[in-house]
Amino acid sequence: MNYNTKRHVAALLAVPALLFTAACGSDDDKNGDTAGGVAEVTGKAGAKPTIAEDGDPSEKTVVKTVSAGSGTPIKASDFVRLDWTVQKWGDKQELGGTWAAPAGATAARQQSVEQIGKPSQQLPEKVLDAVKGKKPGSRVLVQGTAGDLIGPNLNTSGGIAAKDVLVWVVDPVAATAVDAKATVKGEQAASEAGLPKVDEPSQKAAVITVPKGEKAPKELEEQVLVKGTGKKVEAGQGLIAQYTGVKWEDGKKFDSSWDHGGATAFQIGTGAVVQGWDKGLVGKNVGDRVLLVIPPSLGYGASPNSELSKNTLVFVVDILGAV
Repeated sequence: MNYNTKRHVAALLAVPALLFTAACGSDDDKNGDTAGGVAEVTGKAGAKPTIAEDGDPSEKTVVKTVSAGSGTPIKASDFVRLDWTVQKWGDKQELGGTWAAPAGATAARQQSVEQIGKPSQQLPEKVLDAVKGKKPGSRVLVQGTAGDLIGPNLNTSGGIAAKDVLVWVVDPVAATAVDAKATVKGEQAASEAGLPKVDEPSQKAAVITVPKGEKAPKELEEQVLVKGTGKKVEAGQGLIAQYTGVKWEDGKKFDSSWDHGGATAFQIGTGAVVQGWDKGLVGKNVGDRVLLVIPPSLGYGASPNSELSKNTLVFVVDILGAV
């Protein structure tokens, strides 16, 4: 993945940097006997937890199931939707998390959507890996030093030192298994007049041909090219998808999930992605292939530093699943 692609994906998913700049290593967590305290977590899973500490913290990393959920245990490579919070031992201030109130009374709250075993821009590898084997609806505590949990990529500019003990509380809300190399199935309709033509080669980025001589539309244009039979996508769900994006102006590809190993996951309908995706994908069905033409005002127009701020974006999105 080159620098520009990384930047475009980060902008698309609107992921803020927290304490770290990349995933940490994959050493085994240190559990067992602890010399020192372990944070006490109160509150039910599905509501913001309260974290209390007393005395000196354990010198070892601790992973603890605070409460168990139900259903099928989360497996390696599953896609999961999560709530989480993190604070430094001895400091009641939340360093990051998903429990902020939504912008509107009926709006869905932003949550993290991740794939187990894949790098995350919000959760260290050891913290994300702690939900593996747990059931949706569980609450999991992960406590350890920033140096151990985050590793050499710890961003110390935020005032966190490697020796500082961090307490994470993670609630896996839902999980599902989706083949990262899958595509949707079904007969593809021809693109409507004035919209780009789409060809889908096997296991490769879509080939999107912008019509010559056509002006870019000023409003969002969308078309379901392949009609799926799955459930409707709801705001707040995590969407698992293959996608390819090109610029209307020159037809050049700027990003594709196939460039990153296959399907990616993101929350939809909460402002976590560009507005064109929120408006164009909520209400579609799992199994749909959707063509989106997104004007700058619904794309990166609000991000003047983005190379795509003035571009009309064309996406083809295969909706493989929702979680």
